[in-house]
Amino acid sequence: MIGRATAGVIAVALFAAAAGPVGHEDTTLAVRLHSGASRLFWRASRAPVRWTEADATLSGLVSWHPGQPGVEWATLPIAGQGEAHALTLVLARIDPRAMSFDLVWGIERDRPAWTVDRAGDAALALNAGMFVERLPWGWVVMNGRERLPPGRGPLSSAIVGLADGRLAWVDGDDVSAWRGRAGGDVRFAFQSYPTLLAGDGEVPVAVRDGEIDGAHRDARLALGLDRQERLLVVLTRLDVPIPGADRLPFGLTVPEMAAVMGALGARHAMLLDGGISAQLAISDSAGHAKEWKGLRKVPLALVAGPVRGGGTHPDK
Repeated sequence: MIGRATAGVIAVALFAAAAGPVGHEDTTLAVRLHSGASRLFWRASRAPVRWTEADATLSGLVSWHPGQPGVEWATLPIAGQGEAHALTLVLARIDPRAMSFDLVWGIERDRPAWTVDRAGDAALALNAGMFVERLPWGWVVMNGRERLPPGRGPLSSAIVGLADGRLAWVDGDDVSAWRGRAGGDVRFAFQSYPTLLAGDGEVPVAVRDGEIDGAHRDARLALGLDRQERLLVVLTRLDVPIPGADRLPFGLTVPEMAAVMGALGARHAMLLDGGISAQLAISDSAGHAKEWKGLRKVPLALVAGPVRGGGTHPDK
């Protein structure tokens, strides 16, 4: 006798093998429609060098639901190639004027310990950054104090949360302009990699040309800022009728995830740790938690709740 989880893993492995190997030269992404048809929104051979606006073929089919004030969420079925032929995008869009963000240090007894089960009544919670063994990778500022020094890598990005509620984005690994402000107007910050979109929707050359994980598929979690300065969170989940399959590391390539973020209207975007680490919790408008769990505990989380004292940030 084999356990249900083991049987699920075997079934998904057989599913992936049956899908067959796929090259990345001209892969496509499409929205799966209720009719059973699909609507193409991206093709690798004609991929934009820069996303100047959202693609209505994708973004126009998103039905946003209200979460807690300042948060919207949605799911959208998409199709790629091979093992990605049936995926669900889990989306969250957050107005930082109505939210207060905090980083949660999730290490206990020298081991990562945080999961979305610990999110409590948070409006939104997700694993943050990338990890090296037991620690987050790169720069971490919590409550105005630098917890870890910056990491180095040209395809890294950082998000900085300011005391007045604004969010700032840093392309590249030079955070020196912000580092000296920790303890002042910098409340929190963290780095991650690789960058998916930089500047104003530009796809980095290394991502565009497939040098960075150009063919590797995995469950993905991405963070971005759109042109209305809203925070955008996107999680991918495998969508097959096998118990537990949604948590397994099958999904999109890095260039495909950049395309999803660009098509949704992001101007800046970066990957967070995906695979079996990826997890997200959203509190709906009735206060009920909707959870997409991972299979691994993580050392750092980004948690959002209402602005302390209600209303919006005073400088907004």
